[in-house]
Amino acid sequence: MKPSVRIRLIGSALLGVCLATSAFALHHLDQIQSRARFEEVLYFPSPRVVKKLSLGYDGLLADVYWTRAVQYFGARHNRGSNGYPLLAPLLEIATLLDPHLTTAYEFGANFLAPKPPDGAGMPERAIQLAEYGIRNNPNDWRLYYNLGFIYYLQLKDYAKAADAFARGSHVPDAHPFLKILAAQMAQHAGESQMAELLWTAAYQSTEDLDIRANAVCHLRALRVDQDVSNLEKLASIYRERTGQWPAKFTELEALGLRGSPVDPLGLPYKLLPEGRVEVLEPDRFPFIEKGVPPGYIPPTPKFLPSDGA
Repeated sequence: MKPSVRIRLIGSALLGVCLATSAFALHHLDQIQSRARFEEVLYFPSPRVVKKLSLGYDGLLADVYWTRAVQYFGARHNRGSNGYPLLAPLLEIATLLDPHLTTAYEFGANFLAPKPPDGAGMPERAIQLAEYGIRNNPNDWRLYYNLGFIYYLQLKDYAKAADAFARGSHVPDAHPFLKILAAQMAQHAGESQMAELLWTAAYQSTEDLDIRANAVCHLRALRVDQDVSNLEKLASIYRERTGQWPAKFTELEALGLRGSPVDPLGLPYKLLPEGRVEVLEPDRFPFIEKGVPPGYIPPTPKFLPSDGA
């Protein structure tokens, strides 16, 4: 037998053994995962160690780690966990293996940044992940958009948010809304106005139904907060002029109120003693900050597609 043929046969046999071993190992890990904590099956937390052991299958292994990151976050989130210690390492491994895995940057940063239980409460790690994604994918405007979102919503750093949006606005084929966001941030727009712009952009820039539903919920909440503030302000003006609080909204018509005020879902607002205004069903607005009864505890946010979200 020729040496070249022998080498090919030996190589084929070794490849077969490796594939069979890999299949067995993955099956075994899935069995372990069903009865053990995820922490016990993450054998290599170092991104560079995993990359060396990938044997050239970087892209495939990146998808595996990204999938594990989603499963890890989802499982802990469903249990109401207040900690996600492995989330950042999993995302860093996935993106080091495949620096062009833009999904991991877009959604991974949104897992990392918010405070528990909605996220890992690691905005700085989320920023590092987003900047790493930008360095490797400089022409993806969504990465700049997400970075600006983190600076604005999590850190309230308007200058850096404006810078992120401005950088993204110069990317080829960038969404034109980035220029508006950058300009608004630079002019120190009011928080409610800026939040409305951000969530409107979030809704318009994606086809993902969950993201759009989330944006709609936030936009509704902003509308409620603004409505309640305006109505309570009118009630205070009425008291200053008459010496008593209004008993019904029709008494505020002389101050410019037109018709019976309703929330974004069409339900009437409640006018309470001392000029307080509440929504009729606060559970339907999981992100509102105003218009709720004293001591009210909001439920875990749930989207309401039946209402058009």
